[in-house]
Amino acid sequence: MNKLEMISALKKEADISKFEAAQIVQIFFDSMADSLSEGERIEIRGLCSFFVKKYKSYTGRNPKTGEKVRINPKKLPFFKCGKELRERVNN
Repeated sequence: MNKLEMISALKKEADISKFEAAQIVQIFFDSMADSLSEGERIEIRGLCSFFVKKYKSYTGRNPKTGEKVRINPKKLPFFKCGKELRERVNN
């Protein structure tokens, strides 16, 4: 399912206009992105959680040349599946 399909499903289920459904989906994703950018954890009980993982700098290698390269510290968002979702997918 992509964003457009999500908007269509919301429009159909909630019996609202496509514009309203698009606004709701956009607000939802923007709120999630804002929370993650502030370092907050997002938890949707039974479905999933999102969190930001911090990595320290380290020395890596360029795979083409084998040359050592310094990798700067970084933060990456992670997704963790909830128990109920995992069970639903596996059944």
